[in-house]
Amino acid sequence: MGEIEQFFYCPYCGENISMLIDLNYTNQLYTEDCEVCCRPIEINFTAVDGAIESWKASRSD
Repeated sequence: MGEIEQFFYCPYCGENISMLIDLNYTNQLYTEDCEVCCRPIEINFTAVDGAIESWKASRSD
């Protein structure tokens, strides 16, 4: 299926950031640091038929 670039706002600093999402996995939950403020963001998403169906980026603390 490939990858897609997902844009969202950091729940800490409010910066608009993006990350590449691997659509080969239908459900993912993981933590990744903000590229601006370096705080941990919990990423939770569901992909269906090569598109993101649900997306949540929240504080990890």
